[in-house]
This record gives sequence, structure tokens and C-alpha cells, in this order.
Amino acid sequence: MAVISAPPTHSKLRHTRSRSHFFSAPTAAWRSTIKMVKTSAGGAGGIPAFKEGQLERPRWVGKTLLSHFVGALISFKPLYSLMKVGARQVLISTAERSNIPWREMTKEILESEVYKEMESIENPSLVYPDYYLNPFHAYDEGNLSWLAAAEAEAATMSMVRRAIPYASSLDEANKIVRGNWLEVIQQHHKKYSGNSAIRDILDIGCSVGVSTRFLAERFPSAQITALDLSPYFLAVAQYKEKQNFSRSKPIRWIHGKGESTGLPSHSFDLVSIAYVFHECPAQAIINILKETFRILRPGGTLAVTDNSPKSEILQGLSPVLFTLMKSTEPFLDEYYLLDLDHAMREVGFENVSSLLTDPRHRTVTATVPIL
Repeated sequence: MAVISAPPTHSKLRHTRSRSHFFSAPTAAWRSTIKMVKTSAGGAGGIPAFKEGQLERPRWVGKTLLSHFVGALISFKPLYSLMKVGARQVLISTAERSNIPWREMTKEILESEVYKEMESIENPSLVYPDYYLNPFHAYDEGNLSWLAAAEAEAATMSMVRRAIPYASSLDEANKIVRGNWLEVIQQHHKKYSGNSAIRDILDIGCSVGVSTRFLAERFPSAQITALDLSPYFLAVAQYKEKQNFSRSKPIRWIHGKGESTGLPSHSFDLVSIAYVFHECPAQAIINILKETFRILRPGGTLAVTDNSPKSEILQGLSPVLFTLMKSTEPFLDEYYLLDLDHAMREVGFENVSSLLTDPRHRTVTATVPIL
């Protein structure tokens, strides 16, 4: 694997860098993908049924003998270091086999002027939750690094390709993964919102803005706010948005916590949380659900998409793959053991519905009761 040079630290943020042309090239492909996603499913019958496994959750989760064995392997530091390298290699090799230029994408971001966005994005008074300071995804600094931010979009593309390995292209895979997710959101809101329009959307855990841009294209008349704990990810998201998109309603990027957003009560019609909860301990998930319930309007929709404990694919992962995955996801067991549907109902949501929207991921939707 080629070595990527270390990204600059905060002390180098003001250094002048040549403008990267990376973000201009994929724009046509991106818009083509969006067009495909917008027409991917035409109603309830348009979303195929994906096969669930025989178990409630994988055997490598919880207090099983297999889970204890995997935990023991991960706790052995020299082996853990090797696992992190292995997990990273799996992601990169999957990407590059699928014609996703991981190294090139990363290099172009790191050599761009993205660093100038940090000053306008970062909230210096924000206190990070303890869980967020853990290593994630084979990065010792977790999500708080330029390298993690630079690689995030390529990693997301790789995740989509792994979810739909039979797809002929990334566009086709996105048509299934993103298209079904968006269709479920739209159907749920239409059915349970009391005919209220989606005027304001909050994307919690927006990362570098991939899910945010899909939401913006599906709901073009809505005002979209995107929130994340990583100022590095947000800087990349804001930079890419400035380079590629001109919207009548620009996306608002916020460096903040999903557990306590500071946003006004009853101010959103839709809150989306995409691929976030598997990185959170159970109590953080519950706190985010409570905050989401507070900021949604009556009839508002919550949509959570993430790994499905009932996925036949995830239940059948090889020992090597699930061990590598658990080595980079410190709270994976807590996520899989939490009854998310029940937790939503306990917070006060109604009309809770869970659907496998691709072979690996579920979308769980719920409504704030109409007064």
C-alpha cells in the first residue's frame, strides 16, 4: 500500500495551498448518481424485500463464547494493531477493486484549500463526549483528524459497494442503498405526518456531507442543517459544497453534539441519522433520540439507517471479517444489543417501523405524535 503523507496539524491551517481540481471532476458523475437515486423506487412495491437471517443478532455479539474470544483477541495490543491495518486494507482494496480511487481522492483533498474552512466551522468551546475520543475505523484520533476526513467519502463509497456487491457500478449500488432509504423516509412521512410538508431537515452525524447532499436533492425545497462532532469532516463537507453546488437554500453546517444540539424545540420536520448509531454507546443513542424528539415538530419524522442486526449477510460474516470490523468499532456490541425500536417508543415516538432497505442495512422510521 502506498504511504500517504501525514496531514497538516492545526498549526498549518493558515499555510497557502494550491487549489485542488479534484472536486470539479466528479460533479457530473455525482449528479448522475443523484438522478438515478431520485427515480429508484416508485412506491411500497418498488422496495424489494431483502432476506433476514435466522437470528435476532449475529453470534459474534454480546456474551457468547465467540464474542468473548474476539474480545480477547482485540484486547491483545500487538494483535489489535495488526487488525487495524488489516481492516483498513479491506476498505481500501474493496474501493480500488471497484474503481474508487481511494488514494487519489485522499491526496487531492489533503492538497486542497480545505483547511481554510476550519476557522468558520469549528466551535472551540465544544466539549467532546468521552466515547468520541476513542479510536474509530483504524484511526488513532478517531474522527478528529484530517486523514479520516480526507478518506471519508471514499470509505462511504466502499461501504455502498460492499453492501451491493452484485451491482455493476457505484451508481447502481447507490440507486439501491440511497434510493430505498430515501423512499422509505418519503413514504413514512406521507403516511403519518398529517399532510405536513418537509420544510426543515436536520442531518445528525453528517460526516463529509454525503447523506446531506442526497437529502438536499430529494427534498430541494427544504432548508437543510447538517451537524457533526468532527470539525475536520465538516470542513471537507463545506469545502466540497462550495466547489460543486449552487443551491437556492444553502446547507447550514454546525459543529455540535447530537445529544444536545442547542437548536430550538419543534424546529424540524425530518431528522435523519445515517450510519451513526453503530459508533455510539447505548446511552448516547438514547440521549440522541431524546434530543431528536425535542427538536422535531408534531408529525415530524425520524429516520435512522444503519447496520441491521438481522441482516443475513452480517450474521454470516467470516470470523476474519467480523473480527476486523469489531476491532475498529468500539461500541458495536452495544449497538447490536440495543432494541432500537423499543428505545424509540420509550422516548415517545409512535409509528415505529423497521425495514431492511439493502442486504446489510435497515431504515427505522418513527413519528412525533400529532397534538
